Amino acid sequence: MRRNRLKYAGLAALLVLGGWTAAGTGQATADDSPTAAGTAPASDGLLRAMQRDLGLSEERAAARLAAERTAMDIAPKARKAAGSAYGGSWFDARSERLTVAVTAGAPPATVREVRAAGATVRTVTHSARELDAAKARIDRLSAPSGVSSWHVDPVANTVVVNVVRGRQADNDVRRFLTGAREAGPVTVDTVAAVPRTFAAGTVGGDPYYTGNVRCSIGFSVHGGFITAGHCGGTGAGVRGWDGSHIGTFQGSSFPGNDYAWVSVGSGWWTVPVVLGWGTVPDRLVRGSAEAPVGASVCRSGSTTRWHCGTVLAKNETVNYSQGAVHQMTKTSVCAQPGDSGGSFISGEQAQGVTSGGWGNCSSGGETWFQPVNEILARYGLTLHTA
Repeated sequence: MRRNRLKYAGLAALLVLGGWTAAGTGQATADDSPTAAGTAPASDGLLRAMQRDLGLSEERAAARLAAERTAMDIAPKARKAAGSAYGGSWFDARSERLTVAVTAGAPPATVREVRAAGATVRTVTHSARELDAAKARIDRLSAPSGVSSWHVDPVANTVVVNVVRGRQADNDVRRFLTGAREAGPVTVDTVAAVPRTFAAGTVGGDPYYTGNVRCSIGFSVHGGFITAGHCGGTGAGVRGWDGSHIGTFQGSSFPGNDYAWVSVGSGWWTVPVVLGWGTVPDRLVRGSAEAPVGASVCRSGSTTRWHCGTVLAKNETVNYSQGAVHQMTKTSVCAQPGDSGGSFISGEQAQGVTSGGWGNCSSGGETWFQPVNEILARYGLTLHTA
């Protein structure tokens, strides 16, 4: 499915004629409040995709989306209420409510404030600040290839280190785990395979190309789009699906991070849209409110098109063969080569750009994305929203 320029010209006009604002969310910083999740109704296509990938009925998919929008709105208020006692938060799919962890020594007034914000409260031993500090110490260790990734798990209230199955006995893996346990509370888990990035050689579709690599557009920003850093270095030229010049990588970081932004010109333009590839109607992007752990999330890419899953972990360090990448979000969504850089979206809220993972969309797997608000803040960009 190729991008239809006339279609999006009409959409751009509709945005103006309909009286919707084309202004962005504003430059994101660590202290900015995300754009409100909104209450736009879910499309039939999105509900079908969630039924297919999450095993939900249409009624349960609609109810879950509504509950997740509420959780997105509650999360920043509940975190502020918890203060230094904050131990993390997640969306509980069974109760369809946001759960906020607070440390055992939290004053009763703090717990009441968190509940008043609309969250369920769970008491834990370690604060989020303590767990983040432990993970930061692990980040400074040199990870062998047998270690896949590590992240703070708010549900388990520990740092989870993922080791590739069959590599637990490797001497270098054991040394790494010894150092990790000295850094703080650690749990070891196993995964099926080593993560890899999802760039690909030149093939047809609705991609963009840089050199001999095919990747996928992430989200439009004013002046261009954001994507994965491993898809091209600063100064690299970018071609569209039709071979014409789109623009140039203005900034790129990989490894360490996996994000980049590309300027757009030469007759190309940006619109606040994520392709649904006929599985769902193309999605308008209305903001970048962050979905909690446990929430549903969908991905659009030029190889496998549209797939959904859930957020499994945040702030995970992923150990690619090219080097570690930090502050990633892990999902149960599948992806394959060529999907790199593509959009992760929850409802109509931008979440991040596809980095890499393991598995495929036939047998399943896991995929990581670089959060969108971090990219906007790094380059001083403004998300193009409807």
